[in-house]
Amino acid sequence: MSLQESEGVDMMAMRLHAASVVSALLATLGLGAGAQRPHGTAAIPRTWDEGEVERHQVPLADFAASPKHVTADYYYRLPVRPIYKSYPVYAPGREPPGYMEWLEEQEPVVLWDDQGHAPPLQTEADWIRAGEIVFDAAPGPNRFFRIEDVRTSVWYEKTGARVTKGGVLPSLQYVVKAKGVVELDVLGCGTCHTRVMPDGSVLKGAQSNQALQRQAAYGMRAALAASHDTAQFLTQIRGLFKSLHSAPWVRPDPETRLDTMSVAEIADVLDAVPPGASLRQGTNTFLPMQIPDLIGVKDRRYLDHTGLERHGGVGDFMRYAAINQGLDVLASYGGFVPAEVLQQPASRTRFRYSDEQLYALALYVYSLHPPPNPNTFDALAERGQKVFEREGCAMCHTPPLYTNNTLTPAEGFHIPPAHLKLYDILRVSVRTDSTLALRTRRGTGYYKVPSLKGVWYRGMFPHDGSCATLEDWFDLARLLDDYVPTGFKGYGIERRAVPGHEFGLRLSPEDKRALIAFLKTL
Repeated sequence: MSLQESEGVDMMAMRLHAASVVSALLATLGLGAGAQRPHGTAAIPRTWDEGEVERHQVPLADFAASPKHVTADYYYRLPVRPIYKSYPVYAPGREPPGYMEWLEEQEPVVLWDDQGHAPPLQTEADWIRAGEIVFDAAPGPNRFFRIEDVRTSVWYEKTGARVTKGGVLPSLQYVVKAKGVVELDVLGCGTCHTRVMPDGSVLKGAQSNQALQRQAAYGMRAALAASHDTAQFLTQIRGLFKSLHSAPWVRPDPETRLDTMSVAEIADVLDAVPPGASLRQGTNTFLPMQIPDLIGVKDRRYLDHTGLERHGGVGDFMRYAAINQGLDVLASYGGFVPAEVLQQPASRTRFRYSDEQLYALALYVYSLHPPPNPNTFDALAERGQKVFEREGCAMCHTPPLYTNNTLTPAEGFHIPPAHLKLYDILRVSVRTDSTLALRTRRGTGYYKVPSLKGVWYRGMFPHDGSCATLEDWFDLARLLDDYVPTGFKGYGIERRAVPGHEFGLRLSPEDKRALIAFLKTL
C-alpha cells in the first residue's frame, strides 16, 4: 500500500488501497448507487445492505473487535468517483516522441460517473467490457509515485519494475482531469492484480509481480528529501501506517515499533517485501500478504487469506470490493476507527463506486480465464498425480477446483461451537504462522484452503510469501531456524524457519519432483 492524495486536498486525505504498495494506499474508491437497476431479467444487487454486510463477514478471532461498518445511509451519501480516460505509462526509451506534450493537450474525458456518462450497457459483453474500465481505473495520484521518477531508468533499476513487450508499465497510468495537467494515478484493482508474463504479455486478474512496496519506498525517500519539515513528515508516515495496520486490542501492538523508527528505516521495511506480496491494510507493517490471484475467484466460497469475507455470488463480490477499497478503515473495531488516526474528514474526502460500476467489475473478474498452460501432462506429471492421490492431498485440495473451499483453524485458535454451524470448517490446523489469523484486523482465527489452480504462473507461498516457488515450499530445510527464505524474510531478518504445512516435505526426491510437475499442470 501507499499514499493517495488528490489535488487540492491536504495530505491528510491520502489513503491506501488493497492491494498495495505500502500494502494498500488507504484508497477510497467506495461503491454503490442506492437503487437496484435491471440487468436482463435480474436486478443489480445493492452493495451496502447492512444485514448482508454483517452476514458477509466472518467475525474476528477476538470477537469484540469485529468491525462494525458504516450505515447504508452514510455509505450512499459518499460521492461516486468519476472514472476518467487513462493513458499508458512508458518506460524510458519506449515513450513515443512528444508523448507528454500530446497528453498535456488532451481534454479530460469522463468514461463513467453518476452524472450521465456511462459506457454501453445493453448486453452481457457490454457489462464485462465496462467492468474492465472499473478494474483498470485508479483512484488518483500519490506522492510516492512521481512522473519524474517513472520516466527515468534509475527508478526501474532500483525497483525492478516490469514492463510489457511494448514498453508499458501496466501498474500505473496517466490521467488527464484538467487540460494541461497530467496525473500519475495508482492503486486501482489492476495495480495489484496485473501480471507481466515472461513473454511480455499482460495477464489481468493475476497476482502482480511488481515490487510495489519497493516502488513506494523509493518515493518515500524522495518525498523525505524534498520535505521542508522532516519531523512532521515522519509523524505523518507513522500515522499513515498505524491507520492501515493498528489493532489496539492486540498486546503488544506491533505498530508501536514504528514510534522508534525513522523514515529511512520504515522505507527499509517496505524494501523487504518482495514482488508478489503486499503490506495490505488490516495486516501489520512488518507482515505482508501474498497477493491473491483473482482468476477463478467466482468459485471461491471465502475471500481473503483468513476467509474474512464470505462469497456466495455477485453481491458478495461487490461488498468485498467496497470494503477493501476503503470502507474498512471507516469501520469501528471495538471502538477503534482506523481513519480517525489521520483525523480524516471521511464524508468529504472519500468516494465510492456506484452499484452499477461494482456489478460490472464483478462480471469482468468472473469472466477472467488463465492463460494457456505450457506444462504438459506427461509421464512425470502422471506419476505426480498418483503421488497427490496417494498422499491424500485431495482431502483439502479437492479436484476439480483443487480446494475444498473450507476454513482451517490457525494454531492456537479454539473454534467456537457456533461456527461449526455457520461456516465451512475443516477442524485440522496446518500450523503455518498464526500472526495474520490471530493478531491483525483481518484475523478470523482461520486460514482458507487455497486453490492450487494456476500455481504454475504465480508464486510466493504460503499466505505471507515466505517461499518464492513450489520447489522452495517443498524443501524440508524450511522448517529449520537457519533457513534462508527465498521470498519474504522480514525486516532485518536473514534466517528463520517457515513452519507448517509439512505435507509432502518428506517425499523422496523423485516423488517430490513428480508432484511438483503435476501441480504445474493445474
